[in-house]
Amino acid sequence: MKKVYLPMSAEIVHYGHINVINKAAKFGKVIVGLLTDSAIAEFERVPHLTFEQRKNVVENIKGVDSVIAQETFSIESNINSLNPDYFVHGDVWHKRSEASSREKVVEILNKAKVELIEIPYTHGISSAILSETSKIFGTTPSIRMTRLRRLISSKPLITVNEVHNGLSGLITEYTTNDRGGKKVEFDAMWSSSLTDSTAKGMPDIEAVDMTSRVSSVNHIFEVTTKPMIFDADTGGKIEHFSFTVRSLERMGVSAVVIEDKVGLKKNSLFGNDVKQSQDSIVGFVEKIRAGKDAQVTNDFMIIARIESLILGAGMKDALERAKAYIGAGADGIMIHSREKTPDEIFEFCEKYHKLSTTTPLMVVPSSFNTVSEKEWVDKGVSIVCYANHMLRAAYPSMLNVAKSILKNGRSFEAEQENMCMPIKEILDLIPGTR
Repeated sequence: MKKVYLPMSAEIVHYGHINVINKAAKFGKVIVGLLTDSAIAEFERVPHLTFEQRKNVVENIKGVDSVIAQETFSIESNINSLNPDYFVHGDVWHKRSEASSREKVVEILNKAKVELIEIPYTHGISSAILSETSKIFGTTPSIRMTRLRRLISSKPLITVNEVHNGLSGLITEYTTNDRGGKKVEFDAMWSSSLTDSTAKGMPDIEAVDMTSRVSSVNHIFEVTTKPMIFDADTGGKIEHFSFTVRSLERMGVSAVVIEDKVGLKKNSLFGNDVKQSQDSIVGFVEKIRAGKDAQVTNDFMIIARIESLILGAGMKDALERAKAYIGAGADGIMIHSREKTPDEIFEFCEKYHKLSTTTPLMVVPSSFNTVSEKEWVDKGVSIVCYANHMLRAAYPSMLNVAKSILKNGRSFEAEQENMCMPIKEILDLIPGTR
């Protein structure tokens, strides 16, 4: 019996997929090449369902004989290893990346002497439309929480954008752009104590209590589906940190970052210009272990933020702490610097990856912001966080509009100079307005 190879993502299976499978089955034994999370991440967001969940669905569809993993977006490896007689694809080819173009596929098939069969597109249904529609209905805490680990394991680098209210959450959720012919978007959200405090007009000294912080997260979660990393400053007292972990995990937050400082919180970018004290390694290890003991699932992550470079304790101290924190169960390490150049961060990255045991590495390039994401990948960084840019962008815009109204005694000039976007565009951003 002849072999038919059919690649699928299968996050959302609809009657269009069933139509393609039924028609493919007429040509022979249907082998579905199910794209792994990392293969899908090459061109769009990681699917909600895991590979095993999607595989279980596809295996039970009538007409499918077997399901194998397609590890990359390119079909070349599977085509060469399977040597099928036919390759089946819908006749609508989306421009996603060079590897996905029809010309590239045809070249691979011709070389392997595999016949291309294009099935007419099933009108009135689209996975992309269904996926966008699903965002309106939201997600569940467990699905949201598990996505961060899956993203880290599926992509060389995940990008995290700061959010401080529902509107900045919506911007992070829906904004996309084109980079080198590929659609890019943010992978996750960052709940910053700095921006949450500032948005409330409060100083960044842990003056905003956890109840208020959690309330902000709930507002953001109401209108978004992406995972969140939560900035918990020092984590507070060890006994309190255990409750914080349980609360965040229950809400569906994916990870918490705590920094190894003690006493009244001061922003790290002040360095030693203000009095800041670093916790002992023993003390911070105890806090990490308490947090790990408190969590219920294996999906929640505790990321340890090392302040050694900020406080002038040196590279050796930073690496010693990284090793100890990983040994205590930290699921990630965040290294920070207030230098304008990335030199000491690069040095830490190089030495960090020589440790016997490592975890995902996170950076917040607020001051050393000339480094591209590709460079971070080359340095072995897993998470890059744009930690305060949404709030910093909003403030000057609002200030300029306020000054214009006061100066002119009306809002006309602010509108004419494009200081304000049309209200319709804002309303269109918010699901359920119409």
